[in-house]
Amino acid sequence: MVEKTNFSLPSTPPVASGPNFIPQPVTRLEDTGLSALWLQDLALKILYFQGYLSGFKVAEEIALPFAGVTDQILESLKREKLVEVKSSSMGLGEGSYQYAITGAGIERAREALERNQYAGPAPVPIEAYNASIRRQGMHRVVVTQRHMRQLLSQLVLSSTTFEQLGPALNSGTSIFLYGPPGNGKTSVARAFGSMILQQDMYIPYALFVDGQVIKLYDSVNHQRAPDEDSTGSGTGSLRPNQRRDPRWIHIRRPFIVVGGELTLAGLDLVFNDTSKFYEAPFQVKANGGILLIDDFGRQQVRPRDLLNRWIVPLENRVDFLTLHTGRKIEIPFDVLVVFSTNLPPRDLVDEAFLRRLRHKIEIGDPSYEEFRQIFQRVAEAKKVTYNDQGLAYLLQEWYIKRNRKLRASHPRDLCDQIIDIARYRGLEPAMTRELLDLAAQSYFVEI
Repeated sequence: MVEKTNFSLPSTPPVASGPNFIPQPVTRLEDTGLSALWLQDLALKILYFQGYLSGFKVAEEIALPFAGVTDQILESLKREKLVEVKSSSMGLGEGSYQYAITGAGIERAREALERNQYAGPAPVPIEAYNASIRRQGMHRVVVTQRHMRQLLSQLVLSSTTFEQLGPALNSGTSIFLYGPPGNGKTSVARAFGSMILQQDMYIPYALFVDGQVIKLYDSVNHQRAPDEDSTGSGTGSLRPNQRRDPRWIHIRRPFIVVGGELTLAGLDLVFNDTSKFYEAPFQVKANGGILLIDDFGRQQVRPRDLLNRWIVPLENRVDFLTLHTGRKIEIPFDVLVVFSTNLPPRDLVDEAFLRRLRHKIEIGDPSYEEFRQIFQRVAEAKKVTYNDQGLAYLLQEWYIKRNRKLRASHPRDLCDQIIDIARYRGLEPAMTRELLDLAAQSYFVEI
């Protein structure tokens, strides 16, 4: 199995049917699900950090409409002499007024900052988020054999493996990919990710629970969806002139990869003692999409402990997170978890744990014919002149005689070696015996 040099997304991805989830517009303070006092503190913190801001800018910073919401917040702050208008523009409305925080406002802002230093888009109550995940989870796509052939067209797979991957992807639950290194387990998972990135969803910038803020949107792990056209294409598109709650962001369904850095602490709410608000854990950021745990078994924590942490979410599709106050909160677990490992399953977990993982798929070494197909594809992509005689020589001298296993990554790596050597010697890169021997000598290490 090998990934083509130029990776492309499927040309005709499957599209989910059914009604779209679009956050309903906010027209008054009560629609936010937050108290007026909490929103006033949020506006004060933003003014405290940023200085003079227009009413429209304050509305943009807290991600709420100016008319009917932010204007009411600023009006209350003016009445209490916590902010004041520094300048106004004739005829442009109150939204263009420049607001500044007063001495009394600074004192109250500091009191609010002692509770938490969050000063961003207004959060969404966790109940609204949970409902949105359940609703958007119903509109996942279902792939067919035709879509899978498009999705995995850049890979060479055995028919047995290919037929296992489609049902596993449709399950939306858990997949355990195992086998020797270099055969493309990560490439398969990333191909799944390319499909999930063809779909859209909405998530809030932050969540609100019991007066606490959980930051959810992550510009590193979340990819903003491009603006949709007026035809309504895409699973999260708006109709012309349709408004929505600006506290939500339109993203591609997430595909998040974690490796050896994963810890048990990283799977629960991360509380920052300085800023005094939370960062959502990986599996919550991946809700509605895919979480790839790469190199499973190489983490600093024991595989058994990690799987113990996943038992309830994988079986019940619900996760429980703990606030620093000790209270547990419930969040839907709408994540396809992909475990990828080079280690033998028996060295990681016992049968009882494996039974809880829905699909177990071995990505084994390629056959000789599959290896030939891979070499042809890679050579063509990398502009290395291919010939069967050269491959036969390579297999006989460097694999069969030395009892070396075939790996799907070898053609790519050997072609890179040939290119490097040919460039140095002023030759055309080709599968000649000389270049193949030199490439193999500098690539293979006897262990």
